[in-house]
Amino acid sequence: MNIEQVKEVYFLGIGGIGMSALARFFKSRGCSVFGYDRTSTPLTVELEAEGMKIHYEEDVDLIPDGVDLVVYTPAIPKKHAEYQFFLENGYPILKRAQVLGLISAEFKTIGIAGTHGKTTISTLTAHLLNQSPKGVNAFLGGISKNFQSNLLLAPESNWIVVEADEFDRSFLHLFPQIAVITAVDADHLDIYKNIPALKESFTQYTGQIKPGGQLIIKKGISLNVYQRPGLKVYTYSIDQKADFGIQNLRIKGAHYIFDLILCDTVIRDVELGLPGLYNVENAIAASAAAWLAGATREEIRKGLLSFSGVNRRFDIRINRNDLVYIDDYAHHPEEIKACINSVKHLYPDKKITGVFQPHLYTRTRDFADDFARSLELLDDIILLEIYPARELPIEGVNSQMLLNKINKSSKRICQKDELIKVLQTLKPELLLTMGAGDIDQFVKPIEEAL
Repeated sequence: MNIEQVKEVYFLGIGGIGMSALARFFKSRGCSVFGYDRTSTPLTVELEAEGMKIHYEEDVDLIPDGVDLVVYTPAIPKKHAEYQFFLENGYPILKRAQVLGLISAEFKTIGIAGTHGKTTISTLTAHLLNQSPKGVNAFLGGISKNFQSNLLLAPESNWIVVEADEFDRSFLHLFPQIAVITAVDADHLDIYKNIPALKESFTQYTGQIKPGGQLIIKKGISLNVYQRPGLKVYTYSIDQKADFGIQNLRIKGAHYIFDLILCDTVIRDVELGLPGLYNVENAIAASAAAWLAGATREEIRKGLLSFSGVNRRFDIRINRNDLVYIDDYAHHPEEIKACINSVKHLYPDKKITGVFQPHLYTRTRDFADDFARSLELLDDIILLEIYPARELPIEGVNSQMLLNKINKSSKRICQKDELIKVLQTLKPELLLTMGAGDIDQFVKPIEEAL
């Protein structure tokens, strides 16, 4: 399909973070943009303010005439009335990942892949490259605090930064010039069934790197890389000898300072404007990608210091002597562990109260024991009910099942409508909210209440 010829585009699930970036892209090109989503959110309200027509009822009568492209997210159920209408009436209908693949094919692509860290690394890579006069284009999986958007457009630049999402094998629609792989931990087993199948998909992704391209992979990842002439493979690590790394790490307030190693180049006394120890590792990967794409030493130094982060990624919302409140998107056991350990590293003397909303019945079932071990790092544990997203309930899989596996005396399940009251009663020293569902809708109310 020729994207250039699209005049009227319809998004099924327009409120998704990846979908909304695509919607903004088409709007920027003068297209009429319409869409459906299940509920109104602050993001869909923004899209409406930008001139997009959105409705929240599953109703084919609300679909406009003249649609020449339908974009859908895999989160939309196959039985959805509007999805069925488009299929039955022969509309051009593409997955979000296919559309992103078509758009990125026109650019030199930096594809950030991996089961953790994609959003922060892709946003930071875009921020670093945005320091240069030509700028960069970017489709991001979160709202950048620096850009206040998930879309960055630079007509003068031939580079584009995208998240290469392994869910539903979406990243196999991308053909990057520079590929980053951050982690290949078990996840999305509803799609892949087992870890070897997940790893095989990542191997396929490395096979799609363009001739003469570069792969940056976290040291220690066990993965078969699709080798061929001209491919340069680099490693990065926070604590092992690698092509890209750091030395002399120290803390100044809530920030980290270090010497950044970029192959044979060392940039001394770099300060990262973002808290969280795992974000130092993310910064190494982003700096590596930006460096290979042509960013200068000073652009990298300046960008690392001025990076404000991403909404819902180690997002410090309240920072008082009597209360620190941090919100994070962590929804996998490894992400939860990394997040809590980073909090402990920054605030070693504070008691941590964590609110976690499990995401997906299958993920909760597949990793229940791992979730329990990660959550046990908290001092006080509050579980919300599972956020189902695209899934139907699975018998016996619920938050009570997960709670039973947690070996901690201070633990409880809380209903959403009771959460604010419970937190006001608890008066936490350090509050951490985590999850990928609709727990984000509680961030502002928690701020206001506390």
